[in-house]
Amino acid sequence: MWHLTRILLWRALAVVSLLLGLIGIPLPGLPTVPFVLLSAWAAGKGWPALEQRLLTHPKYGPALVQWRSHGIVSRRAKLLASVMMLASAIALQFSAAPFWLKLLLPLFLSAVAVWLWRRPEAIKTLPAQH
Repeated sequence: MWHLTRILLWRALAVVSLLLGLIGIPLPGLPTVPFVLLSAWAAGKGWPALEQRLLTHPKYGPALVQWRSHGIVSRRAKLLASVMMLASAIALQFSAAPFWLKLLLPLFLSAVAVWLWRRPEAIKTLPAQH
């Protein structure tokens, strides 16, 4: 019984995160790629067919494979994520959010941006030996 419950929970996480990623395609401010990454990871735990489908997807598959194999994030993805985080932090300052949130969220987003920009953008190759 526990095995079936665990599989269903992994599948639910995969579906919910994939749906959030799909919703993020037309909506600015909601990221797509992190949710697709989460979906592929969760599918790998409980839904191998969905995982394989995501990994072979024409648009998102290559980014998923590069992330999994080498931790690669494209420069375009880094730039888009950074712009969205900056826009969110600025919009937050003009909202009725509590002061502590206006202070802490930009700090957190800055830390995420630093981590993100430290990810490789391509596979590092060694110089050819002669």
